[in-house]
Amino acid sequence: MLSFNHLVFIEVAKHLSFTKASEILFISQPAISKHIHNLEEHYKTPLFERKKGAVSLTEAGIVLQQHLLTASSLSKQIEFEIGSIHNQQLLNGELKLGASTTIALYVIPAVLSAFRKQNTAVKISLVNRNSENVMEALIQHEIDLAIIEGKEKMANVNSQYFLTEKVIPVCAPKSYLTAKSKYTIAELKEIPISLRERGSGTLVAIGQALAIHELKIADLNICMRLGGTEALKNFILADDSLGFLPLKAVAKELERGDLVQLEIEGLNIDRHFYFIQRIGEENSGINKAFIKFAKNHYNLLL
Repeated sequence: MLSFNHLVFIEVAKHLSFTKASEILFISQPAISKHIHNLEEHYKTPLFERKKGAVSLTEAGIVLQQHLLTASSLSKQIEFEIGSIHNQQLLNGELKLGASTTIALYVIPAVLSAFRKQNTAVKISLVNRNSENVMEALIQHEIDLAIIEGKEKMANVNSQYFLTEKVIPVCAPKSYLTAKSKYTIAELKEIPISLRERGSGTLVAIGQALAIHELKIADLNICMRLGGTEALKNFILADDSLGFLPLKAVAKELERGDLVQLEIEGLNIDRHFYFIQRIGEENSGINKAFIKFAKNHYNLLL
């Protein structure tokens, strides 16, 4: 177990703010300062520099942060393994998960619910951001397991395939686009199109599909960019433009007739979802157990 002094240091170092650490840990700012002072006395060196209200890590502080992040991961693994010995039928520990928008809204909730019911001693948290920001949270140790669109090729992470889903072109029933059910790639360049924000995994998948036809996203007639799947879907419901949305995100709207699926001849957009972990933590007990559970859950549905 890490000492409370070290836990305080981790929060201050993560946010570079004594005030933010105070809010997160629910203790006063003077108490935060005292815990940091205790560590600096123990290691006999300053851990932070304070200049004109800004806080930064010293060289010693950077070294301590790196070791404490490793120690924190090890502490979680110890908790998991000791808990498993106590009760081999019941997982014990903390699952800190981050997922891109589509996964968080439409894919993983049912898995999390089923997993929680079988493992009531596990503390679960889920961060919902676009793929780029989820990866940043993983690298910064805010989460321990990410699920995003696309296989990351970064040197310090490991990717493991989860599942594949379709992205489809849709529009509102009132849109003039419903006059035809199929459009050519050439016609696509003239159609007003609404897309997700930069950093979205869906946007990356669209770009990859277009590249097969020697097109770029910049070649499209983009009339709107929106942050988040729900924001884009609601805009398409009210507008006459075309939107590319995950099939799972619009299944209910298609069934009710609130949205209409169109076809772009020869354009197939598949998104591949992956579990992403930091290198060296692939065998973390709680992550490994959840990955296996999630894969089995979707295999049973197929």
